[in-house]
Amino acid sequence: MNTTESEPTDASEKGAARPRSLADEAALDEFRTDVDVALVEFYTDGCGICRSMEPVLGNVARELGIAVGLVNPRDDPTLIERFDVRSVPLFVLFVDGEPVARLADGFVPGDELAAWVQAHAT
Repeated sequence: MNTTESEPTDASEKGAARPRSLADEAALDEFRTDVDVALVEFYTDGCGICRSMEPVLGNVARELGIAVGLVNPRDDPTLIERFDVRSVPLFVLFVDGEPVARLADGFVPGDELAAWVQAHAT
């Protein structure tokens, strides 16, 4: 087997393995600018819906080949104001490093989340 064929060739494929925890604003900024399309969930530790979204996010990442990040804005309160986090989970879709769509509807089934990403990522 040729190892070059098995390695991701596109930045979005590199991030698509599983949701990645982002510790702070700097990590989020690096993450969203390193890939073409990134989906970021803002969550809190005590949020049961947020916890239940993690496997859904992993499935969407694999299905669409996009990078998915997880950010707890309580770890870096500047993110609350910067991204106007009013409730969690909050999903923000970034294309070319810029936020293009937001979704704050609680639990979102995988097929609906994938359709939302596809509708806004093009």
